[in-house]
Amino acid sequence: MNILMIGAHPDDCEFRCSGLAYKYVQDGHRVRMLSMCNGNGGHHVLSCDEIAARRHGEAMTAAKVLGVEYDIWDIPDCQLVADLPTREKLIRYIREFKPDVIFGHRNNDYHADHRNAGLLLQDASYLLIVPNYCSDVPAMKEMPVILHYFDKFKNPPFVPDVVIDTTDVVEKKFQMLHCHTSQMYEWLPFTYGDLHEVPESEEDRYNWLKGDPIDENTPDEVVLAGNLKGYNKRFAYDASLYRDMLIERYGEEKGKKVVFAESYMVSEYGNPMTPELEKKIFPY
Repeated sequence: MNILMIGAHPDDCEFRCSGLAYKYVQDGHRVRMLSMCNGNGGHHVLSCDEIAARRHGEAMTAAKVLGVEYDIWDIPDCQLVADLPTREKLIRYIREFKPDVIFGHRNNDYHADHRNAGLLLQDASYLLIVPNYCSDVPAMKEMPVILHYFDKFKNPPFVPDVVIDTTDVVEKKFQMLHCHTSQMYEWLPFTYGDLHEVPESEEDRYNWLKGDPIDENTPDEVVLAGNLKGYNKRFAYDASLYRDMLIERYGEEKGKKVVFAESYMVSEYGNPMTPELEKKIFPY
């Protein structure tokens, strides 16, 4: 399959769906990540040009870790809008790649770039099969399945259709995030007020990134309470929140032991998710 994962910024896809991306790569599928913005807003010291160039390099390094293709559009952070030129750019881009499945943001989110990335994908969805629109690129014969990755926003709430165990690939997710040095160890700690806590050595930073250990004996209530530090808790959150769905998918014995997971919601604007398609797209 051709798998397209769309984010507003470099590292959006990595945070939300890189575990599944790595599973696809291991199975021989072609996976491409797209960042619609160039990341030039993501720093408190570096200039726009400096951080955009740095984030491009970090994303390319992360792509090598995962084994995926990676494109970054030259749209400045905080300036992504759902206008006609950008919609047509996205339609042409999707048609040229011919994805079987697309993953992306929902269009309700705290960040305008995230919202507009979701809206652009929604607006493009049906038009992918309309031959007289953007007619310089052949229309797709059928719409891809479109899925949204997890978020915590509640108006409307995220309602998962599929929850996938990523415990076996979570180390790869951390290796990939570790490549985004400017974000993991500079910009995001600065925004959270934790910059003074970031260690100096490579090994200590990596362990700090993971944070408090979480395993199959950690109660779900502890993970969901949000008092743990580090990104272990973020990657374990879906598993703790949707434990019943994991038990239903994997059986009680295995489902109870899942530590890390990723959850996905089917978009009603893409190709309907039939049981046959679900088995093909999520054989995990």
